[in-house]
Amino acid sequence: MEFWRYGEDGVRIVFGNTIDLEVSELIRKYYFFLKSLRLEEIIDIIPSFTSCLIHYDSRRISFSDFLSLLKKRMENIDAVCLPEPRTHKIPVRYGGEYGPDMEFVCSYAGLTEAEVIEIHTSTVYTVFAIGFLPGFPYMGILDKRIYTPRLETPRLKVPEGSVGLAQLQTGIYPFESPAGWRIIGKTRVRLFDAGKEPHSLLRMGDTVRFMAV
Repeated sequence: MEFWRYGEDGVRIVFGNTIDLEVSELIRKYYFFLKSLRLEEIIDIIPSFTSCLIHYDSRRISFSDFLSLLKKRMENIDAVCLPEPRTHKIPVRYGGEYGPDMEFVCSYAGLTEAEVIEIHTSTVYTVFAIGFLPGFPYMGILDKRIYTPRLETPRLKVPEGSVGLAQLQTGIYPFESPAGWRIIGKTRVRLFDAGKEPHSLLRMGDTVRFMAV
């Protein structure tokens, strides 16, 4: 773990340099550990692929004292109880009007549409992080056979439920929004609901399996 100052009131803790399941599990453990402490000095905790960003109250504690507090509390991390990851099956309509980038993905990968769909649905994905939009899951690790670059110019809008690829990741857009990922399908599953708890269907550490319909 490497501790870095981040702006005026943040600490960024780096756990690794690559998208990796072992690194992701370390971040998940640390995230839920910090949440369990309920420290008044912490305003927000934002986990990502390789790091965890902590926004703290700089009016209440100095950077050096907060860093010392974090390192001291680390002694108790093995006592944290992690929530059991949930498994989700997400039905997807692939290609055609639902997947405007499917033709590009097939051409780039040198595969047929049926092969791309078979590869995308045969992998069990881990939710590494939630972000960009409320409920948007960054999932991996995508099979290298369907590695796909982002769009050179993002679309101004894609429909809610669009399923996209970007490099070695796959994700689902929970709302109509701009998008830079290659869209290959669409799901009707609702990923975020502000009217109920928890708001997000998926959470860090959950696993997802796509099903073609």
